[in-house]
Amino acid sequence: MIRRKHPRITKAMARSATREEIKGPVFPGTGGWGDGGGMPGASRRASLTGLLVLLTASTMVFAAFTSAFWVRRGLSNDWAPTPLPRVMWLNTAVLLASSALLEIGRRALKAGRRAEFNRYWTGGTALGVLFLLGQALAWRQLSAAGFFIASNPSSSFFYVLTAAHATHVLGGITALVYVDVKALSLQLGPGMRTAVDVSALFWHFLDGLWIYLMVLLTVWG
Repeated sequence: MIRRKHPRITKAMARSATREEIKGPVFPGTGGWGDGGGMPGASRRASLTGLLVLLTASTMVFAAFTSAFWVRRGLSNDWAPTPLPRVMWLNTAVLLASSALLEIGRRALKAGRRAEFNRYWTGGTALGVLFLLGQALAWRQLSAAGFFIASNPSSSFFYVLTAAHATHVLGGITALVYVDVKALSLQLGPGMRTAVDVSALFWHFLDGLWIYLMVLLTVWG
């Protein structure tokens, strides 16, 4: 009887061991860049996919605005060009400098230079806030010159396009500040580095979008 039971026990143990080998051990904190709860890179892939969806949706929104811009511009003869406040060129330089600092900081973090990352990321975030303040000044200067949202179709599109971009910038600054707070409070672990990459990539997208809007408003606005 005993000899007959041994093969059954051995088979059960083998099946259990096989399942454990397939499943693999799960260690805390080994989720890769995204800390995917035992699935390396799972959250990072999900975050990058979410970013791609966001960038696609934002591009479609501004493509719709651009289409409406061209249709309205050619619809009648009431289109009067809206002069761009000079401060907008300074705002452009500030935004590009902000993006450059964030990218330098991101590369410093990958090289393990945490102190440099903190300085560059904080500087880039501060310049992002300065860009928004500069945009508020540009709107104020334009309204002081008599160009309001209802003045003519050109000024209407100016306010709509720049306000839509500013809304995206505000969302981007929220992400930058979140990362900055985590970094300065020494809570920027491996799982947070996905947030660094996603925030920086989104900010670079806003740079490109702003340059596109400046060309559109300068040449055809």
